[in-house]
Amino acid sequence: MARILGIDPGTRRCGVSITDSAQTMAFPRPALAADESLMSALSGLVQDESVVLIVVGRPVALSGKETASTSLADQLYESIQRTLPDMEVIQWDERLTTREAQRSLSGAGMKARQHREHIDSAAAVIMLQNYLDGLNAL
Repeated sequence: MARILGIDPGTRRCGVSITDSAQTMAFPRPALAADESLMSALSGLVQDESVVLIVVGRPVALSGKETASTSLADQLYESIQRTLPDMEVIQWDERLTTREAQRSLSGAGMKARQHREHIDSAAAVIMLQNYLDGLNAL
């Protein structure tokens, strides 16, 4: 079975997660630089991992209002659609995933300064797992 790719957009790095082949669990992958190499790296992941769906996190304020981060995520979403026109791409609410990822990393005994290299993909795992859990609840 094919996999689902989760992306947590950021200004410097994009967190990346991918499901198992049964599409029941999300696992972290190394974050990708949010630069001109991003689309090429995503295209490679899609091909290498037999990805059939990309879920892009869409951060909004707790009030539901859009923020500067929302605009950045929307731009990434559109860029992926243009770069991979045959790929199904959706957006998913990712409110509070970074905070939840910080708590998880701290709970695992990781020091705050070590979070930086893991936080983006940890947030992508939480966002993608929330998406999967939502599918299973239907």
